[in-house]
Amino acid sequence: MGTASLSGKIDPVVREISTSDVIEALAQGVRDFQAAPWYGILLGGLSAITGIAIVATLQILGMPYLAYPIGAGFALVCPFVAAGLYEVSRRLQTGETLSAGEIWRKVKSRSEVRWMGFMTVFVLIMWMYQVRLLMALFLGYSGMGASLHDFVNIVLTTTNGLLFLLVGNVIGAVLATILFSLSVVSFPLVLDRDVDCVTAMITSVRAVAMNPLPMLLFAVVIVALLVLSALTGFLGLLVALPVLGHATWHLYQRVVAPEPAQALQGA
Repeated sequence: MGTASLSGKIDPVVREISTSDVIEALAQGVRDFQAAPWYGILLGGLSAITGIAIVATLQILGMPYLAYPIGAGFALVCPFVAAGLYEVSRRLQTGETLSAGEIWRKVKSRSEVRWMGFMTVFVLIMWMYQVRLLMALFLGYSGMGASLHDFVNIVLTTTNGLLFLLVGNVIGAVLATILFSLSVVSFPLVLDRDVDCVTAMITSVRAVAMNPLPMLLFAVVIVALLVLSALTGFLGLLVALPVLGHATWHLYQRVVAPEPAQALQGA
């Protein structure tokens, strides 16, 4: 039985899953992408274009050293960007008609999605600010004014550069872990049910706490696919983003028990 939330509604029930559930969710994500490829390609393409435009702008502004943290930051905002894909997977599951307009209206109608999207963007901004701060502390103005080649050389061959890399990656990993725990279940949950942001994020944290190994596996897959996407100049997002988005929906359904009414309909 679920406990009552502050709104008086019953909190979603979190279930234990295994690593095989994660693997099957990823397989279902691939199948959903194959069933409705253009929605995923559209969102993945827009994300790739955005990433390329940001990196090009950094080059023009003489700040190419921010390309790496920007690339890493994509992992922070992917749950928000993929919101439309959750609705695509839901419609494929229920046999509803796929309509770009209806999918957009559904996502736009859920204010909780926008609030949590604001949270992810806020964390991304904090991530970029701490990168600039760490650069000032460890590398000074010489690091900020260096070309990309010189910056990589400084980071990989000097003591301060290696410390900057170590501390930056540790802080980034902590931020990413926190945001992953808050968002891996909450985004599809608020799109699927009438729950508030706080309840959704608490449910997501409970899901991660109850299933540390399966969720760790899913996080590793996310990081690996996004790293590969970054190495391809963000073009890998054309496939990685839709597969991960669809897979997130199916993982959510495995880890969060259906509402009583849904369970009765499915019986």
